[in-house]
Amino acid sequence: MRDHFRKKYQLSKSSKDTSHLSAAQGKVALPRQLAKLIGPETPAKDDGYNLLSAFQGLNFNMGMLGGKQTKSPTPMSVNGEACKTMWSVSVSPSVLQVIQGMCVSVRPAACVRIQRGMCVCPAGTVAGRGVEGVTPARGGPAGRGGGRGLRRFEEIPHTGSSGWLNLVKFWREDRFKLLHKHMERTFNTLGPIYRERLGTQSTVNILLPSDISELFRSEGLHPRRMTLQPWATHRETRQHSKGVFLKNGAEWRADRLLLNREVMMAPAVRRFLPLLDEVARDFCRQLATRVEKEGGEEERGHSLTIDPSPDLFRFALEASCHVLYGERIGLFSTSPSQESQKFIFAVERMLATTPPLLYLPPRLLWRLGAPLWTQHATAWDHIFSHAEKRIQRGVQRLRSTQAAGGGSGGTEGEFTGILGQLMDKGQLSLELIRANITELMAGGVDTTAVPLQFALYELGRNPAVQEQVRGQVRAAWARAGGDAYKALQGAPLLKGLVKETLRLYPVGITVQRYPVRDIIIQNYHIPAGTCVQACLYPLGRSRDVFQDPERFDPGRWGAQESGEGPAGGGGFRSLAFGFGARQCVGRRIAENEMQLLLMHILLSFRLSVSSSEELSTKYTLILQPETSPRITFSTL
Repeated sequence: MRDHFRKKYQLSKSSKDTSHLSAAQGKVALPRQLAKLIGPETPAKDDGYNLLSAFQGLNFNMGMLGGKQTKSPTPMSVNGEACKTMWSVSVSPSVLQVIQGMCVSVRPAACVRIQRGMCVCPAGTVAGRGVEGVTPARGGPAGRGGGRGLRRFEEIPHTGSSGWLNLVKFWREDRFKLLHKHMERTFNTLGPIYRERLGTQSTVNILLPSDISELFRSEGLHPRRMTLQPWATHRETRQHSKGVFLKNGAEWRADRLLLNREVMMAPAVRRFLPLLDEVARDFCRQLATRVEKEGGEEERGHSLTIDPSPDLFRFALEASCHVLYGERIGLFSTSPSQESQKFIFAVERMLATTPPLLYLPPRLLWRLGAPLWTQHATAWDHIFSHAEKRIQRGVQRLRSTQAAGGGSGGTEGEFTGILGQLMDKGQLSLELIRANITELMAGGVDTTAVPLQFALYELGRNPAVQEQVRGQVRAAWARAGGDAYKALQGAPLLKGLVKETLRLYPVGITVQRYPVRDIIIQNYHIPAGTCVQACLYPLGRSRDVFQDPERFDPGRWGAQESGEGPAGGGGFRSLAFGFGARQCVGRRIAENEMQLLLMHILLSFRLSVSSSEELSTKYTLILQPETSPRITFSTL
């Protein structure tokens, strides 16, 4: 199937596919489950997750494709226990050379039962054999299975070697929404390392800090993470420049070093922090007014129970615009802008349609005009349109200031936003400034508003923790005399609160790298250039990494916290913003934005929730609540 589309649309060839087809002498019948991926019988479903709807209404000549779904004999494990598989496909032997992965074995003992819906072959031990030119990491744990010799890449436990069949399973079982839970279950079943293929993507997944440390030591001068190909394809087809999020190599490094000066360095933080503080104070003033007007009276004041998520999204967008453009957009007014509300919806739609597109060829979907691609691209178009209007207004304002005799930075001591700083320096072209500002804006709303929902809920269901953090915040605020920067420095529990929230509810559930040299993880050889990802959701909840991981405890990140958990690995336990040179470029904005809002909320309100249960979560490129929690805000 891949070879067919590569030829039809003149895409680059795959040597692996070519050799498989050659071995099969070109006699290949595609199984029905794969044929349905491009068939017109697929039902429409506009929920952002239905993979098959991406090809709805497309007509192809399917006469050459065949195969039928049948029940396969239930394989037996080594100890005679039944291996529970979901389903299998009856195909000719030649097809097995092209589509590998389902547990179709003539030896019953070749399969082990791992969990419902998966069947893999056990990794064997390579006694006394190594990989030429590779030395095992010092002190690294032995690979799962008990072998002392270095083990081959192919022996890493896996969830099935056919990416396309795995993709069909994911669609059938709706696993994309619970990808974080799937990862956690798979680690529990296969151990601390496993391979997974989904459609066009192939990764090695790890979770122990010691293994993550080894991965990051091999990231090189120009670290690479998995490219979000749907985003890159949108930029290419719309002829937009790419920001640092989508760049690699020397070009990425040059742009990133320039951006760091305005968004990551301590002097930059001191410049933009007052703007974030202004928005956080306004948010709390507006909320206090609402509680007094709409809330019920209590002995100590008023209280109001609401779903704060719409207000948190508006806060995040208002704060981002204030820092990026140096102007407020009025989202706290009684009639907020419909344009801004549409922007928030477009960001949510873009995030929801990204995960299924990660495992399909987006350029092919673009050429075919597939509905899923159209939804995704339309959402990005609206994001770019909104950002472009803001940038144009900012550019005109800054040029007027320059014409009046001032620089882009405004009058002395005045900070007019990151846009003004970048223009004033003149080291990035306006086109590259546009690209990076748009990426920062698109990535700075949901990724801040959603963790704030989780943080408020956890504070509400852990009143003792809430009082502990509030006590430190009050003391720091009094000492700082109203200086927000000094107050944050004096309240380390606020930083711990954000880290603890992101430990349990990481915004992005993986951090990827492509090692520049061969490495050894869990005694398995991993070739250079392999996509290896640290899985943050299972990491944050692992008993091998954290003591009492279910307990919400911001104090675990205190000054004495060395980062040395049961599994070692130094500081590689908190990776919600990534690591090193390729960490999130908006990290300092997001961290301070969340800490400032939480500080002012704790100074103004007592939080409570009606349930002490943990929130159910779903994954839509970012982790978020299945249902937004309702929080009771009581005035102090």
